[in-house]
Amino acid sequence: MRRLLLLGVALLWCSAAWAIGIEPIKGTVECNGKGVAKVVVTDGESFTLTDDKGRYELESSADNGLVYITIPAGYSVESKSSVPQFWLTKEEGRKTYDFELIQKVQDDAHHGFVVVADPQIWHKKEFPALSEGMADIRQTVEGYDIPFHGICCGDVISYDHTFYPKYNEVAATAGVDFFSTPGNHDMTLYSRSHETSTRLWEQTFGPVCYSFNVGKAHYVVLNDNFYIGRDYFYIGYLDERQFAWLEQDLKYMNKDAVLFIILHIPTTCEESDRKQFSYNNIANVMTNAPQLHRMLEPYNAHILSGHTHTTYNQIITDKLYEHVIPALSGAWWQGTLCTDGTPRGYGVFEVDGTAVKWYYKSTGEGADHQMVVYEGADYPQFAGSVVANVWASDDNWTIEAQFDDGKWQTMERFTAYDPAAQAMYADREKLDHPYVYPTPADHFFRIATPEGASKCVVRAVDSFGRAYTKTITLK
Repeated sequence: MRRLLLLGVALLWCSAAWAIGIEPIKGTVECNGKGVAKVVVTDGESFTLTDDKGRYELESSADNGLVYITIPAGYSVESKSSVPQFWLTKEEGRKTYDFELIQKVQDDAHHGFVVVADPQIWHKKEFPALSEGMADIRQTVEGYDIPFHGICCGDVISYDHTFYPKYNEVAATAGVDFFSTPGNHDMTLYSRSHETSTRLWEQTFGPVCYSFNVGKAHYVVLNDNFYIGRDYFYIGYLDERQFAWLEQDLKYMNKDAVLFIILHIPTTCEESDRKQFSYNNIANVMTNAPQLHRMLEPYNAHILSGHTHTTYNQIITDKLYEHVIPALSGAWWQGTLCTDGTPRGYGVFEVDGTAVKWYYKSTGEGADHQMVVYEGADYPQFAGSVVANVWASDDNWTIEAQFDDGKWQTMERFTAYDPAAQAMYADREKLDHPYVYPTPADHFFRIATPEGASKCVVRAVDSFGRAYTKTITLK
């Protein structure tokens, strides 16, 4: 009787597995011919670990077209035109999928990374400007003696996905591998459902949710662009499949590690969008961000996003910070500034153990280029004041002004338009894209100009004690 019962259970399991299309697969993860233990292997739904000989077995759903690994700390993988090859495409009838790791020469506990957002190539004439940006990144990275990698927060191209090979060829000149997430422009936004919208992306860049480790940092890449089945329309939304995958992924993470979440559409741009949901904002921020924020509460975490082409630095809690990275393309390659006056550029991060430092690097400028200062006499909207646009600032920065060697005074934060951006994008008839226009931002600081003052020095001190100054002569 017991044998019949066991046989019945086995038959039921096999029948269920067939019904949902379970495909047992296996393989190895090796480095220099030797198996690597405890490497995470997943198909985007199921997870397993390699044994002490680097072998794994995975019950994979037929619906999942890729199998891939979480690159462990101390290792890298082969790269093709700056794209790390950590995944394999499943093939009908194939049961074995092997992965090869490369041992890093240099310890990666102390490492760095650059973050670009929205390269958004629209036309081939923009590739030379992209090359300038990548050359700037290479120069920055070569100034360090620690290993570096790159992160792209999406919108690699504008609409023409045939530009992917050329983009990757140019990105490779930066001298780093880029781990990328798709932006809304990287998706197929003209099919019947969200579920098929990333197939073109996967052919070039691999899965849309994955993770990797460097030193004591765990990096997770997610796709929060949700195509709603109407041509070119999307919202910021993280689907349940990725939430479930993330829950499993975090179980394999070293709980003492620093966590980086990489996505395209920000979870938040300002305190108000965390306090009050708005239908008018559903394409600008992740609509179900509170659920992600709650999931991240146990961790020391940073969210890296893009999409806005402008700067937002948000201290969500004392353990969660969001860096909304301005566009590498500035205002869609129409000028050197983003629409809020932030110069086009990229983020530079340094991770030492679990300690993280960062700054924003403007393309073509030195690392100390962190603000511009305007005299109110030249701009009616700033009349009677000295105004500083300190684009990378957050609430931990100190912004002060000094007139004629007097005492230092705290400047008042306010929202304004950047005069240089207004001038640069005033004539839309001269631009390729009529939707480019100046936008207000809250990273401006002002102070009333004393009567008779002849000189003003503005000093900005960042979260890490680094001071930046600008001096102007007053009229």
